[in-house]
Amino acid sequence: MTAGAPERPRIFYGWWIVGAGFLTQLMLGMLMFHSFGTYVALMQADFGWSRTTFSIAFAMQRAESGILGPIQGWAIDTYGPRRIMYVGMVLFAIGFIMLSFVQEIWIFYISFMLIAIGASLSSFLSLVVAVVNWFRRRRSFALGMLSMGFAIGGFAATPMAIVIEGIGWRTAAFASGVLVLVIGLPLARMVRRRPEDHGLLPDGATSYSELSDDPDEEEEWGMSTPDALRTSSFWLISLGQASALLVIGALMVHLVIYIHEDLGYSLALAAFAITIQTIGQIVGQLAGAYLGDRWPKRPLIVGALLGHGLAIFLLAIAPVLSLVYLSVAINGAAWGLRAPLQMAIRADYFGRRSFGTIMGFSSLVIMSGMIIGPTFAGIMYDQTGSYRMSFLVLAFFASLGAVFFAFARPPAASIAAQRPATRPLAPEPATSPGTPQPAPSPGMLEPATVTHALMGAEPVASPTATR
Repeated sequence: MTAGAPERPRIFYGWWIVGAGFLTQLMLGMLMFHSFGTYVALMQADFGWSRTTFSIAFAMQRAESGILGPIQGWAIDTYGPRRIMYVGMVLFAIGFIMLSFVQEIWIFYISFMLIAIGASLSSFLSLVVAVVNWFRRRRSFALGMLSMGFAIGGFAATPMAIVIEGIGWRTAAFASGVLVLVIGLPLARMVRRRPEDHGLLPDGATSYSELSDDPDEEEEWGMSTPDALRTSSFWLISLGQASALLVIGALMVHLVIYIHEDLGYSLALAAFAITIQTIGQIVGQLAGAYLGDRWPKRPLIVGALLGHGLAIFLLAIAPVLSLVYLSVAINGAAWGLRAPLQMAIRADYFGRRSFGTIMGFSSLVIMSGMIIGPTFAGIMYDQTGSYRMSFLVLAFFASLGAVFFAFARPPAASIAAQRPATRPLAPEPATSPGTPQPAPSPGMLEPATVTHALMGAEPVASPTATR
């Protein structure tokens, strides 16, 4: 190698971001989302609150993240995901610590609101925007690996249930808050906004044409937020995802308590259903990560939504533990297959220029599923003493989501109109007037720049770089 020539990093930095995101999702999934049902069972025993009370708390969590979605998306596109994740980690930890001191219902609701806001800012949307920016050809695979952290956190559901029950939910909540600060903040430090800010291109490519089937393409296009909102695809994708989350939200809140109290099995066996679902989710994510960059994404998502409908239908008609485990395995596989592909198909349809803001507006629609699903199931149970009717209704609407995605075709006309008007994402090399200087090779980083990035310092972007 010629002396002084820039060296290509041994590992493309985008994979470091995927790794940090994986661990972040693992931590948050393990501490909260997969453990929520255990907290519900133990807190109901202590306070005697109704299931609707806990359903409303979960719905409030999702409402907060949905309402904040457009603001969060704009903030991520403007300030970068790392700063937003810092704020989220702190709020998430405060919410957990406050939860450990709960005595009254209003403190319980406030603590869960803080947890909701913190979880939203520190994990999913921030990480997805970063990964979408850093990958193109291998976007589905990268998003699948990112989402795997949340799924693998489900393996901790049974041991977490034993730990929470053993040391008490108050001690577990306080310890979780401290753990988020100790581990979460360093992980957030590794996340970067765009490869172009570091002299790289998505996937570590050496030119934009390498990333596209069009040899003349010099950049990846991006649709503006108003243009995306005017397409039918935006709304169909959002409604389709919301339909799936009707099932996901209902089972997050009610599955453990349904198996434990309604079917009469131990809390450990009830929590083991989460482990079964996790295995299915990992299988689905591996399939989605592999197939998403090779096969059309839309038919795969349609099949996954039908799987959600089948899973909760089986729960409604088959209250036997073995069939319950089968149904959650199907639900997990559908969840794992669908989740990364939905993010990837949005990036395919709308580009990455305003992806965070577009995704933020979409969350306003998506979160309706997380709000309506568990609340509806809780109210129906309190009214009828059974989940049967609510599960059947949710099965119908999850299947309806498959129809939404079937009609969510690429907004071809809008894409054609946007491509010529898109500004370059990559910074232009700085040169002195009249002094020719070779532009840095795309896909390469100076060794000092790599070290600078890995140490956590923000790069100084070119003033010509598009935000």
